[in-house]
Amino acid sequence: MIRSYIRHGIILIKISIKINIYVFNLIFPDNMSGKIMTMKEAIHKYVNDGETVYAGGFTHLLPFAAGHEIIRQQKRNLTLARATPDLIYDQMIGAGCAKKVIFSWAGNPGVGSLRCFRRAFEKGIPNNIDIEEYSHFGMSARLYAGASGLPFMILRNYMGSDIPTGNENIKTVKSPYGDEILHTVPALNPDVAIIHAQRADEEGNVQIWGVTGVQKEAVFASLKVIVSVEEIVDSDVIRSDPNRTLIPSFKVDAIVEESFGAHPSYTQGYYDRDNEFYVAWDKISKDEESFRKYLEEWVYGVENREEYVKKLGKDKIEKLMPGKNYSKPVNYGDYR
Repeated sequence: MIRSYIRHGIILIKISIKINIYVFNLIFPDNMSGKIMTMKEAIHKYVNDGETVYAGGFTHLLPFAAGHEIIRQQKRNLTLARATPDLIYDQMIGAGCAKKVIFSWAGNPGVGSLRCFRRAFEKGIPNNIDIEEYSHFGMSARLYAGASGLPFMILRNYMGSDIPTGNENIKTVKSPYGDEILHTVPALNPDVAIIHAQRADEEGNVQIWGVTGVQKEAVFASLKVIVSVEEIVDSDVIRSDPNRTLIPSFKVDAIVEESFGAHPSYTQGYYDRDNEFYVAWDKISKDEESFRKYLEEWVYGVENREEYVKKLGKDKIEKLMPGKNYSKPVNYGDYR
C-alpha cells in the first residue's frame, strides 16, 4: 500500500514538472535561459582587459574560435592560464593579448617550440610577458583547490624537480600526521573559463566525451564561464544520458553554438585533429612577418568562425571527418 502511494506520488510530481516546463516554454520560447549568444557577444561581455583567462582542453577541445575572437577584439593585459599553452596561446601571445602566462610545459605537441611564446619572453616581441611554470599535476592541483574553495593543494609531485626553484609560489609544508615534507601550490581561480564541448542544451547543461582534461575543475574554479559547443540540442537529449553531463547549467554564463570551434585541435566524434596545420605552424610562426600574415588572413580577415570554416574549404573538412563508431546504449530504467 505504502509503495503504491509513493509510486503514484512520483508520477504526479513528474507530471507537474513536465507541465511547468511546457508552460514556461510557451511563455519564453526562444533562448529561455538568456545564455545563448554569438562568440562576439560572449567575449565582449565576459572577457575584460587585465583578467585571468583559462582556456580549457587538453589536445582535445581547445577553444580556438574563442581565442580568435579575443584577438579580433584586441583584448589586452590578460593572464593566460592552462596546462599546455598549445597553439591557441601562442597565437594570442603573438597578437599582443597577454601580459603573463601560467602554464605547464610549453611546446607545439610533436613538432617543437612555441615560437611566438619564445619571442615574447626572450625578446619582448610584441611585448614582454611574465611566466609562472608548474608541472601538469601542479596546474591541475591549483584548479582542484580553486574549485573546492581551498587556499592550496598538497602534492608530492616536485620531489627531485628544480621547478620550485623558479617559482616562489610552490612552497613546502610539514605533514600534521608525521614528519613528511610535502609541496603545496596555491588555488587558481580564473576570472573566466572558456571551454569547448560536443553539445549542450539551451540552459547550459554541457556534455563532453573523449579526453576531458580538467574542464570541469576549471569551470568550478572560475567566476565566469563561456562554453562553445558543436551543437545545441534539446534538453531531452541531455536528460537521456545524464552521466555524460560534465558541466551543469548553473555554472554557465554564455553558450555559443560554434561548429568546428576547436579546429585545428579536434572534437571527438565530430572532426579529427588537423596535424598538417600543427606541423605548418612551426614555419608560419617562425618570424613575425609570416605570423602577421596568418593573423590578417585567418583571424582579422574573417568575421567569425562560420567564415573561417568556409575558408578552410570542403576538401579539408571532409579530410578531417571521422567514421561512425557509436557507443552501446545503456538501460537507465523506467521507474514509474
